[in-house]
Amino acid sequence: MLGLKSTIEVFSRFRNTFKHGVHPPEHKDETNGLAIRQFSFAPVITLPTSQHLGKPSRILVREGQQVVRGQLLAEADGMMSVPLHAPVTGVLKKIANVPTISGKMTPGIFLQSLEGSSQEVIEGTPVPLDSSPEEILQGIQNAGIVGLGGAAFPTHVKLKIPKGKHCDTLLLNGVECEPFLTTDHRVMLEQPEDIFTGVRYVMKATGAQKAIIGIEANKQDAADFLKSRIPDDLPLEVRVVPVKYPQGAEKMLITSVLGVEVPSGGLPIDVNVVVINVATTAEIGRLLPHGRGIQERVITITGPGVKKKGNYLIPIGTPLRYILEEVGVEGTIKEVYMGGPMMGVAVSNLDISVTKGTSGVVVFSEKQVTTDQPEYPCIKCAACVDACPLSLNPSKLGILAKNEAYDLMADEYHLMDCFECGSCSYVCPSHIPLVQYFRISKSIVRKRAAKKQLTNA
Repeated sequence: MLGLKSTIEVFSRFRNTFKHGVHPPEHKDETNGLAIRQFSFAPVITLPTSQHLGKPSRILVREGQQVVRGQLLAEADGMMSVPLHAPVTGVLKKIANVPTISGKMTPGIFLQSLEGSSQEVIEGTPVPLDSSPEEILQGIQNAGIVGLGGAAFPTHVKLKIPKGKHCDTLLLNGVECEPFLTTDHRVMLEQPEDIFTGVRYVMKATGAQKAIIGIEANKQDAADFLKSRIPDDLPLEVRVVPVKYPQGAEKMLITSVLGVEVPSGGLPIDVNVVVINVATTAEIGRLLPHGRGIQERVITITGPGVKKKGNYLIPIGTPLRYILEEVGVEGTIKEVYMGGPMMGVAVSNLDISVTKGTSGVVVFSEKQVTTDQPEYPCIKCAACVDACPLSLNPSKLGILAKNEAYDLMADEYHLMDCFECGSCSYVCPSHIPLVQYFRISKSIVRKRAAKKQLTNA
């Protein structure tokens, strides 16, 4: 039997969480025990200049030029932009439009790998730990680092504290609640020193006095391992949270770990918190001491349709078709998701490449994918209301979306608070694609706001 202290600890752990949410099957067992392995280098790497939120990077190189791994290929074009570095040593085959996951073509670089190269990464100018906050933020931008959890928001922008705000707590997101994905899990088990070094850089940049790593209970081995390795002089602690989706959303994690809620329309800094993905932190700790740029990342390749499942260190720009050829697939591919099945995007073109924001590739064959379910009218069961972690009314929002009442959705029903976790669509018995409706609606609201701003300028 558990003692009183242990019982209280267990109760406290599973009580501290956000309201609502869902429990989709995890499907992590096949890869969470597999160590990170280096992936082979594709013959041709395809690099879109738009791999992050904000302005695309500006190409500096020319066709026919030979470059070495880690060399700067495209520079940041303003504050909301990051540079692009060569993932492999090779020759620039051509500069032309490349396909992207959005379906749009964007300017990019086709880089042909140089056979026989050692693929050694060049050294840059190190960013010392005693650098100023401004120098650290500049070093993060120079390294081309963006959020590796999937959002791909420029990290240096996220870490810059606005005037009039201050950061008390740095919250590292090690939850990885998306089904199938085990990237962050392996990074926590295999790169603890990089994480701790990254924490030091980020605390210096933000002014945070303490740091907390939030980890879901299904990664207890990672939580225990990190706890045992934390340096004595680092004000960092590990907190385990219950397994529930979308626990990894930053607003949900803040509520679970700190017991506070980010206000509607607000950001974590409004409650004096900065949230950063644990793999992003590890990259900061790995790259800044050497002044290098990011040229590869850990990606989980998994799903029922994959033969050689695993967690791979893959050069950015590796074509999806090449990846699937290397790992092998079972039967005929029916669906491929970049990211997980809840918040990821189903791809329509296997010639797109993995980018800085790609955390996973999940493959389903015809055997695992049922035929498309027809959409039925809403039956007012309120399952979506019970599932929504932000206590929105997805049913009402869905009806308003069908009636194109976009302003009403935004003004009275908090449409823009939705972060598209997919919980509502997951539980809907009528198979209404609520998230898709909300994405379209949010896009229209943003376009209208931008047009209004231009008109009033």
